[in-house]
Amino acid sequence: MKIVQVNTICGVGSIGRICVDLYETLQKNGEEAYIAAGRGGLPPGIKGYVIGNKVDFVCHVMKNFTQGKAGFGSKHLTEKFLHWLSEVQPDLVHLHNIHGFYLQIELLFAYLKEHDIPVVWTLHDCWSFTGHCAYFDYIGCEKWKEENGGCHDCSIHKSAYPYAIFKDNSKWNYKRKKEVFTGVKNLTIVTPSAWLKGLVEQSFLKEYPVEVIPNGINLDNFIPLTEEQEKKRRQQMAGYPHKTILGVANRWEERKGLDTFIRLAEELPANYTVEILGLDKAQTVQLKKKFPTGKLLPIDRTANVQLLSAIYRSADVYVNATMEDNFPTTNLEALACGTPVITYDTGGSGESVTGDCGVVVEKGNYEKLFAAILKVCEEHPFSAKACRQRAQNYDRSDRYAEYLALYERILHGHEGK
Repeated sequence: MKIVQVNTICGVGSIGRICVDLYETLQKNGEEAYIAAGRGGLPPGIKGYVIGNKVDFVCHVMKNFTQGKAGFGSKHLTEKFLHWLSEVQPDLVHLHNIHGFYLQIELLFAYLKEHDIPVVWTLHDCWSFTGHCAYFDYIGCEKWKEENGGCHDCSIHKSAYPYAIFKDNSKWNYKRKKEVFTGVKNLTIVTPSAWLKGLVEQSFLKEYPVEVIPNGINLDNFIPLTEEQEKKRRQQMAGYPHKTILGVANRWEERKGLDTFIRLAEELPANYTVEILGLDKAQTVQLKKKFPTGKLLPIDRTANVQLLSAIYRSADVYVNATMEDNFPTTNLEALACGTPVITYDTGGSGESVTGDCGVVVEKGNYEKLFAAILKVCEEHPFSAKACRQRAQNYDRSDRYAEYLALYERILHGHEGK
């Protein structure tokens, strides 16, 4: 098999790392793999193509700011990329995020249709079937479902990615996307969550088969304490009332629950500390001023997985108060480290949490979230062993094996080699 993956970035960020891991899995299985990245370059040893550049990125962003046309810029660079694709002649193209201001989607899909190339498209958000946004459940919008209209009069075109600041073009975008993305002869959609699969099946993409392949993590990087270490920790903590609540995000904003964590720091008992990893510098300065005693403790972002694993292990509970999400890998990382998870039932966030490793709380119900935190921290109903066992369902090797089996089924009509 010769597979080309396409994504905004390669090697960094959760999706960029998935691309590299899947690339390496293909290589180890004797297949030919390439990655086409929108920007940022390719890691050493990765064969592929960088589509965009800084000048084109700015031009595409400005096109969207002024005209509301994300995905409809970068014409010249898309033509060059398609020329490269013709030279490679892949057996299958695996799309990930094709938004991000680096592709002209009409040219891309016209090419895929004309050349009858099998396509796997992993959706990591909802952008593909809306007229503007990547997520809409925070505001409860369902215009994208309208059979005879679709998106129009977008209330968040200025405030939500991809930030069409000067023009609401959601009606035009919806119509064009529907025309562009439908009618591919051999396209299979993959979603990381059953929640997103349900949305796709209600959208104009419902003509395509949809499979759920959850995100996976490297279980060798995120590990719990050994039984002996855990026993020693319990002895050291005996009679020590301090409790630690942890939240992790790549970008902290209202929809990720930042306001909820601030409120928790204000209202939890004095022996509780709220730790937040991933804040930017301005947020860190602001929150240190607001909580000079350290009741809310900002932690710098880190790419060191050993350090991140230690941070997860040191927490009494991992809290995910997101109001918009697909299938967050942070839940999996916490569970793999033996830390129970409390999450709002937002998107697919609750799908990784079962009754023996955490609590799923009604979305936005702060009082129930607060009560669950107290119960978990005071009563310790979940063992590190049970949390780890749950995480083992999301071993990345198993997830990539599912992708390889899917490729084989599409290309050869059977379940892998």
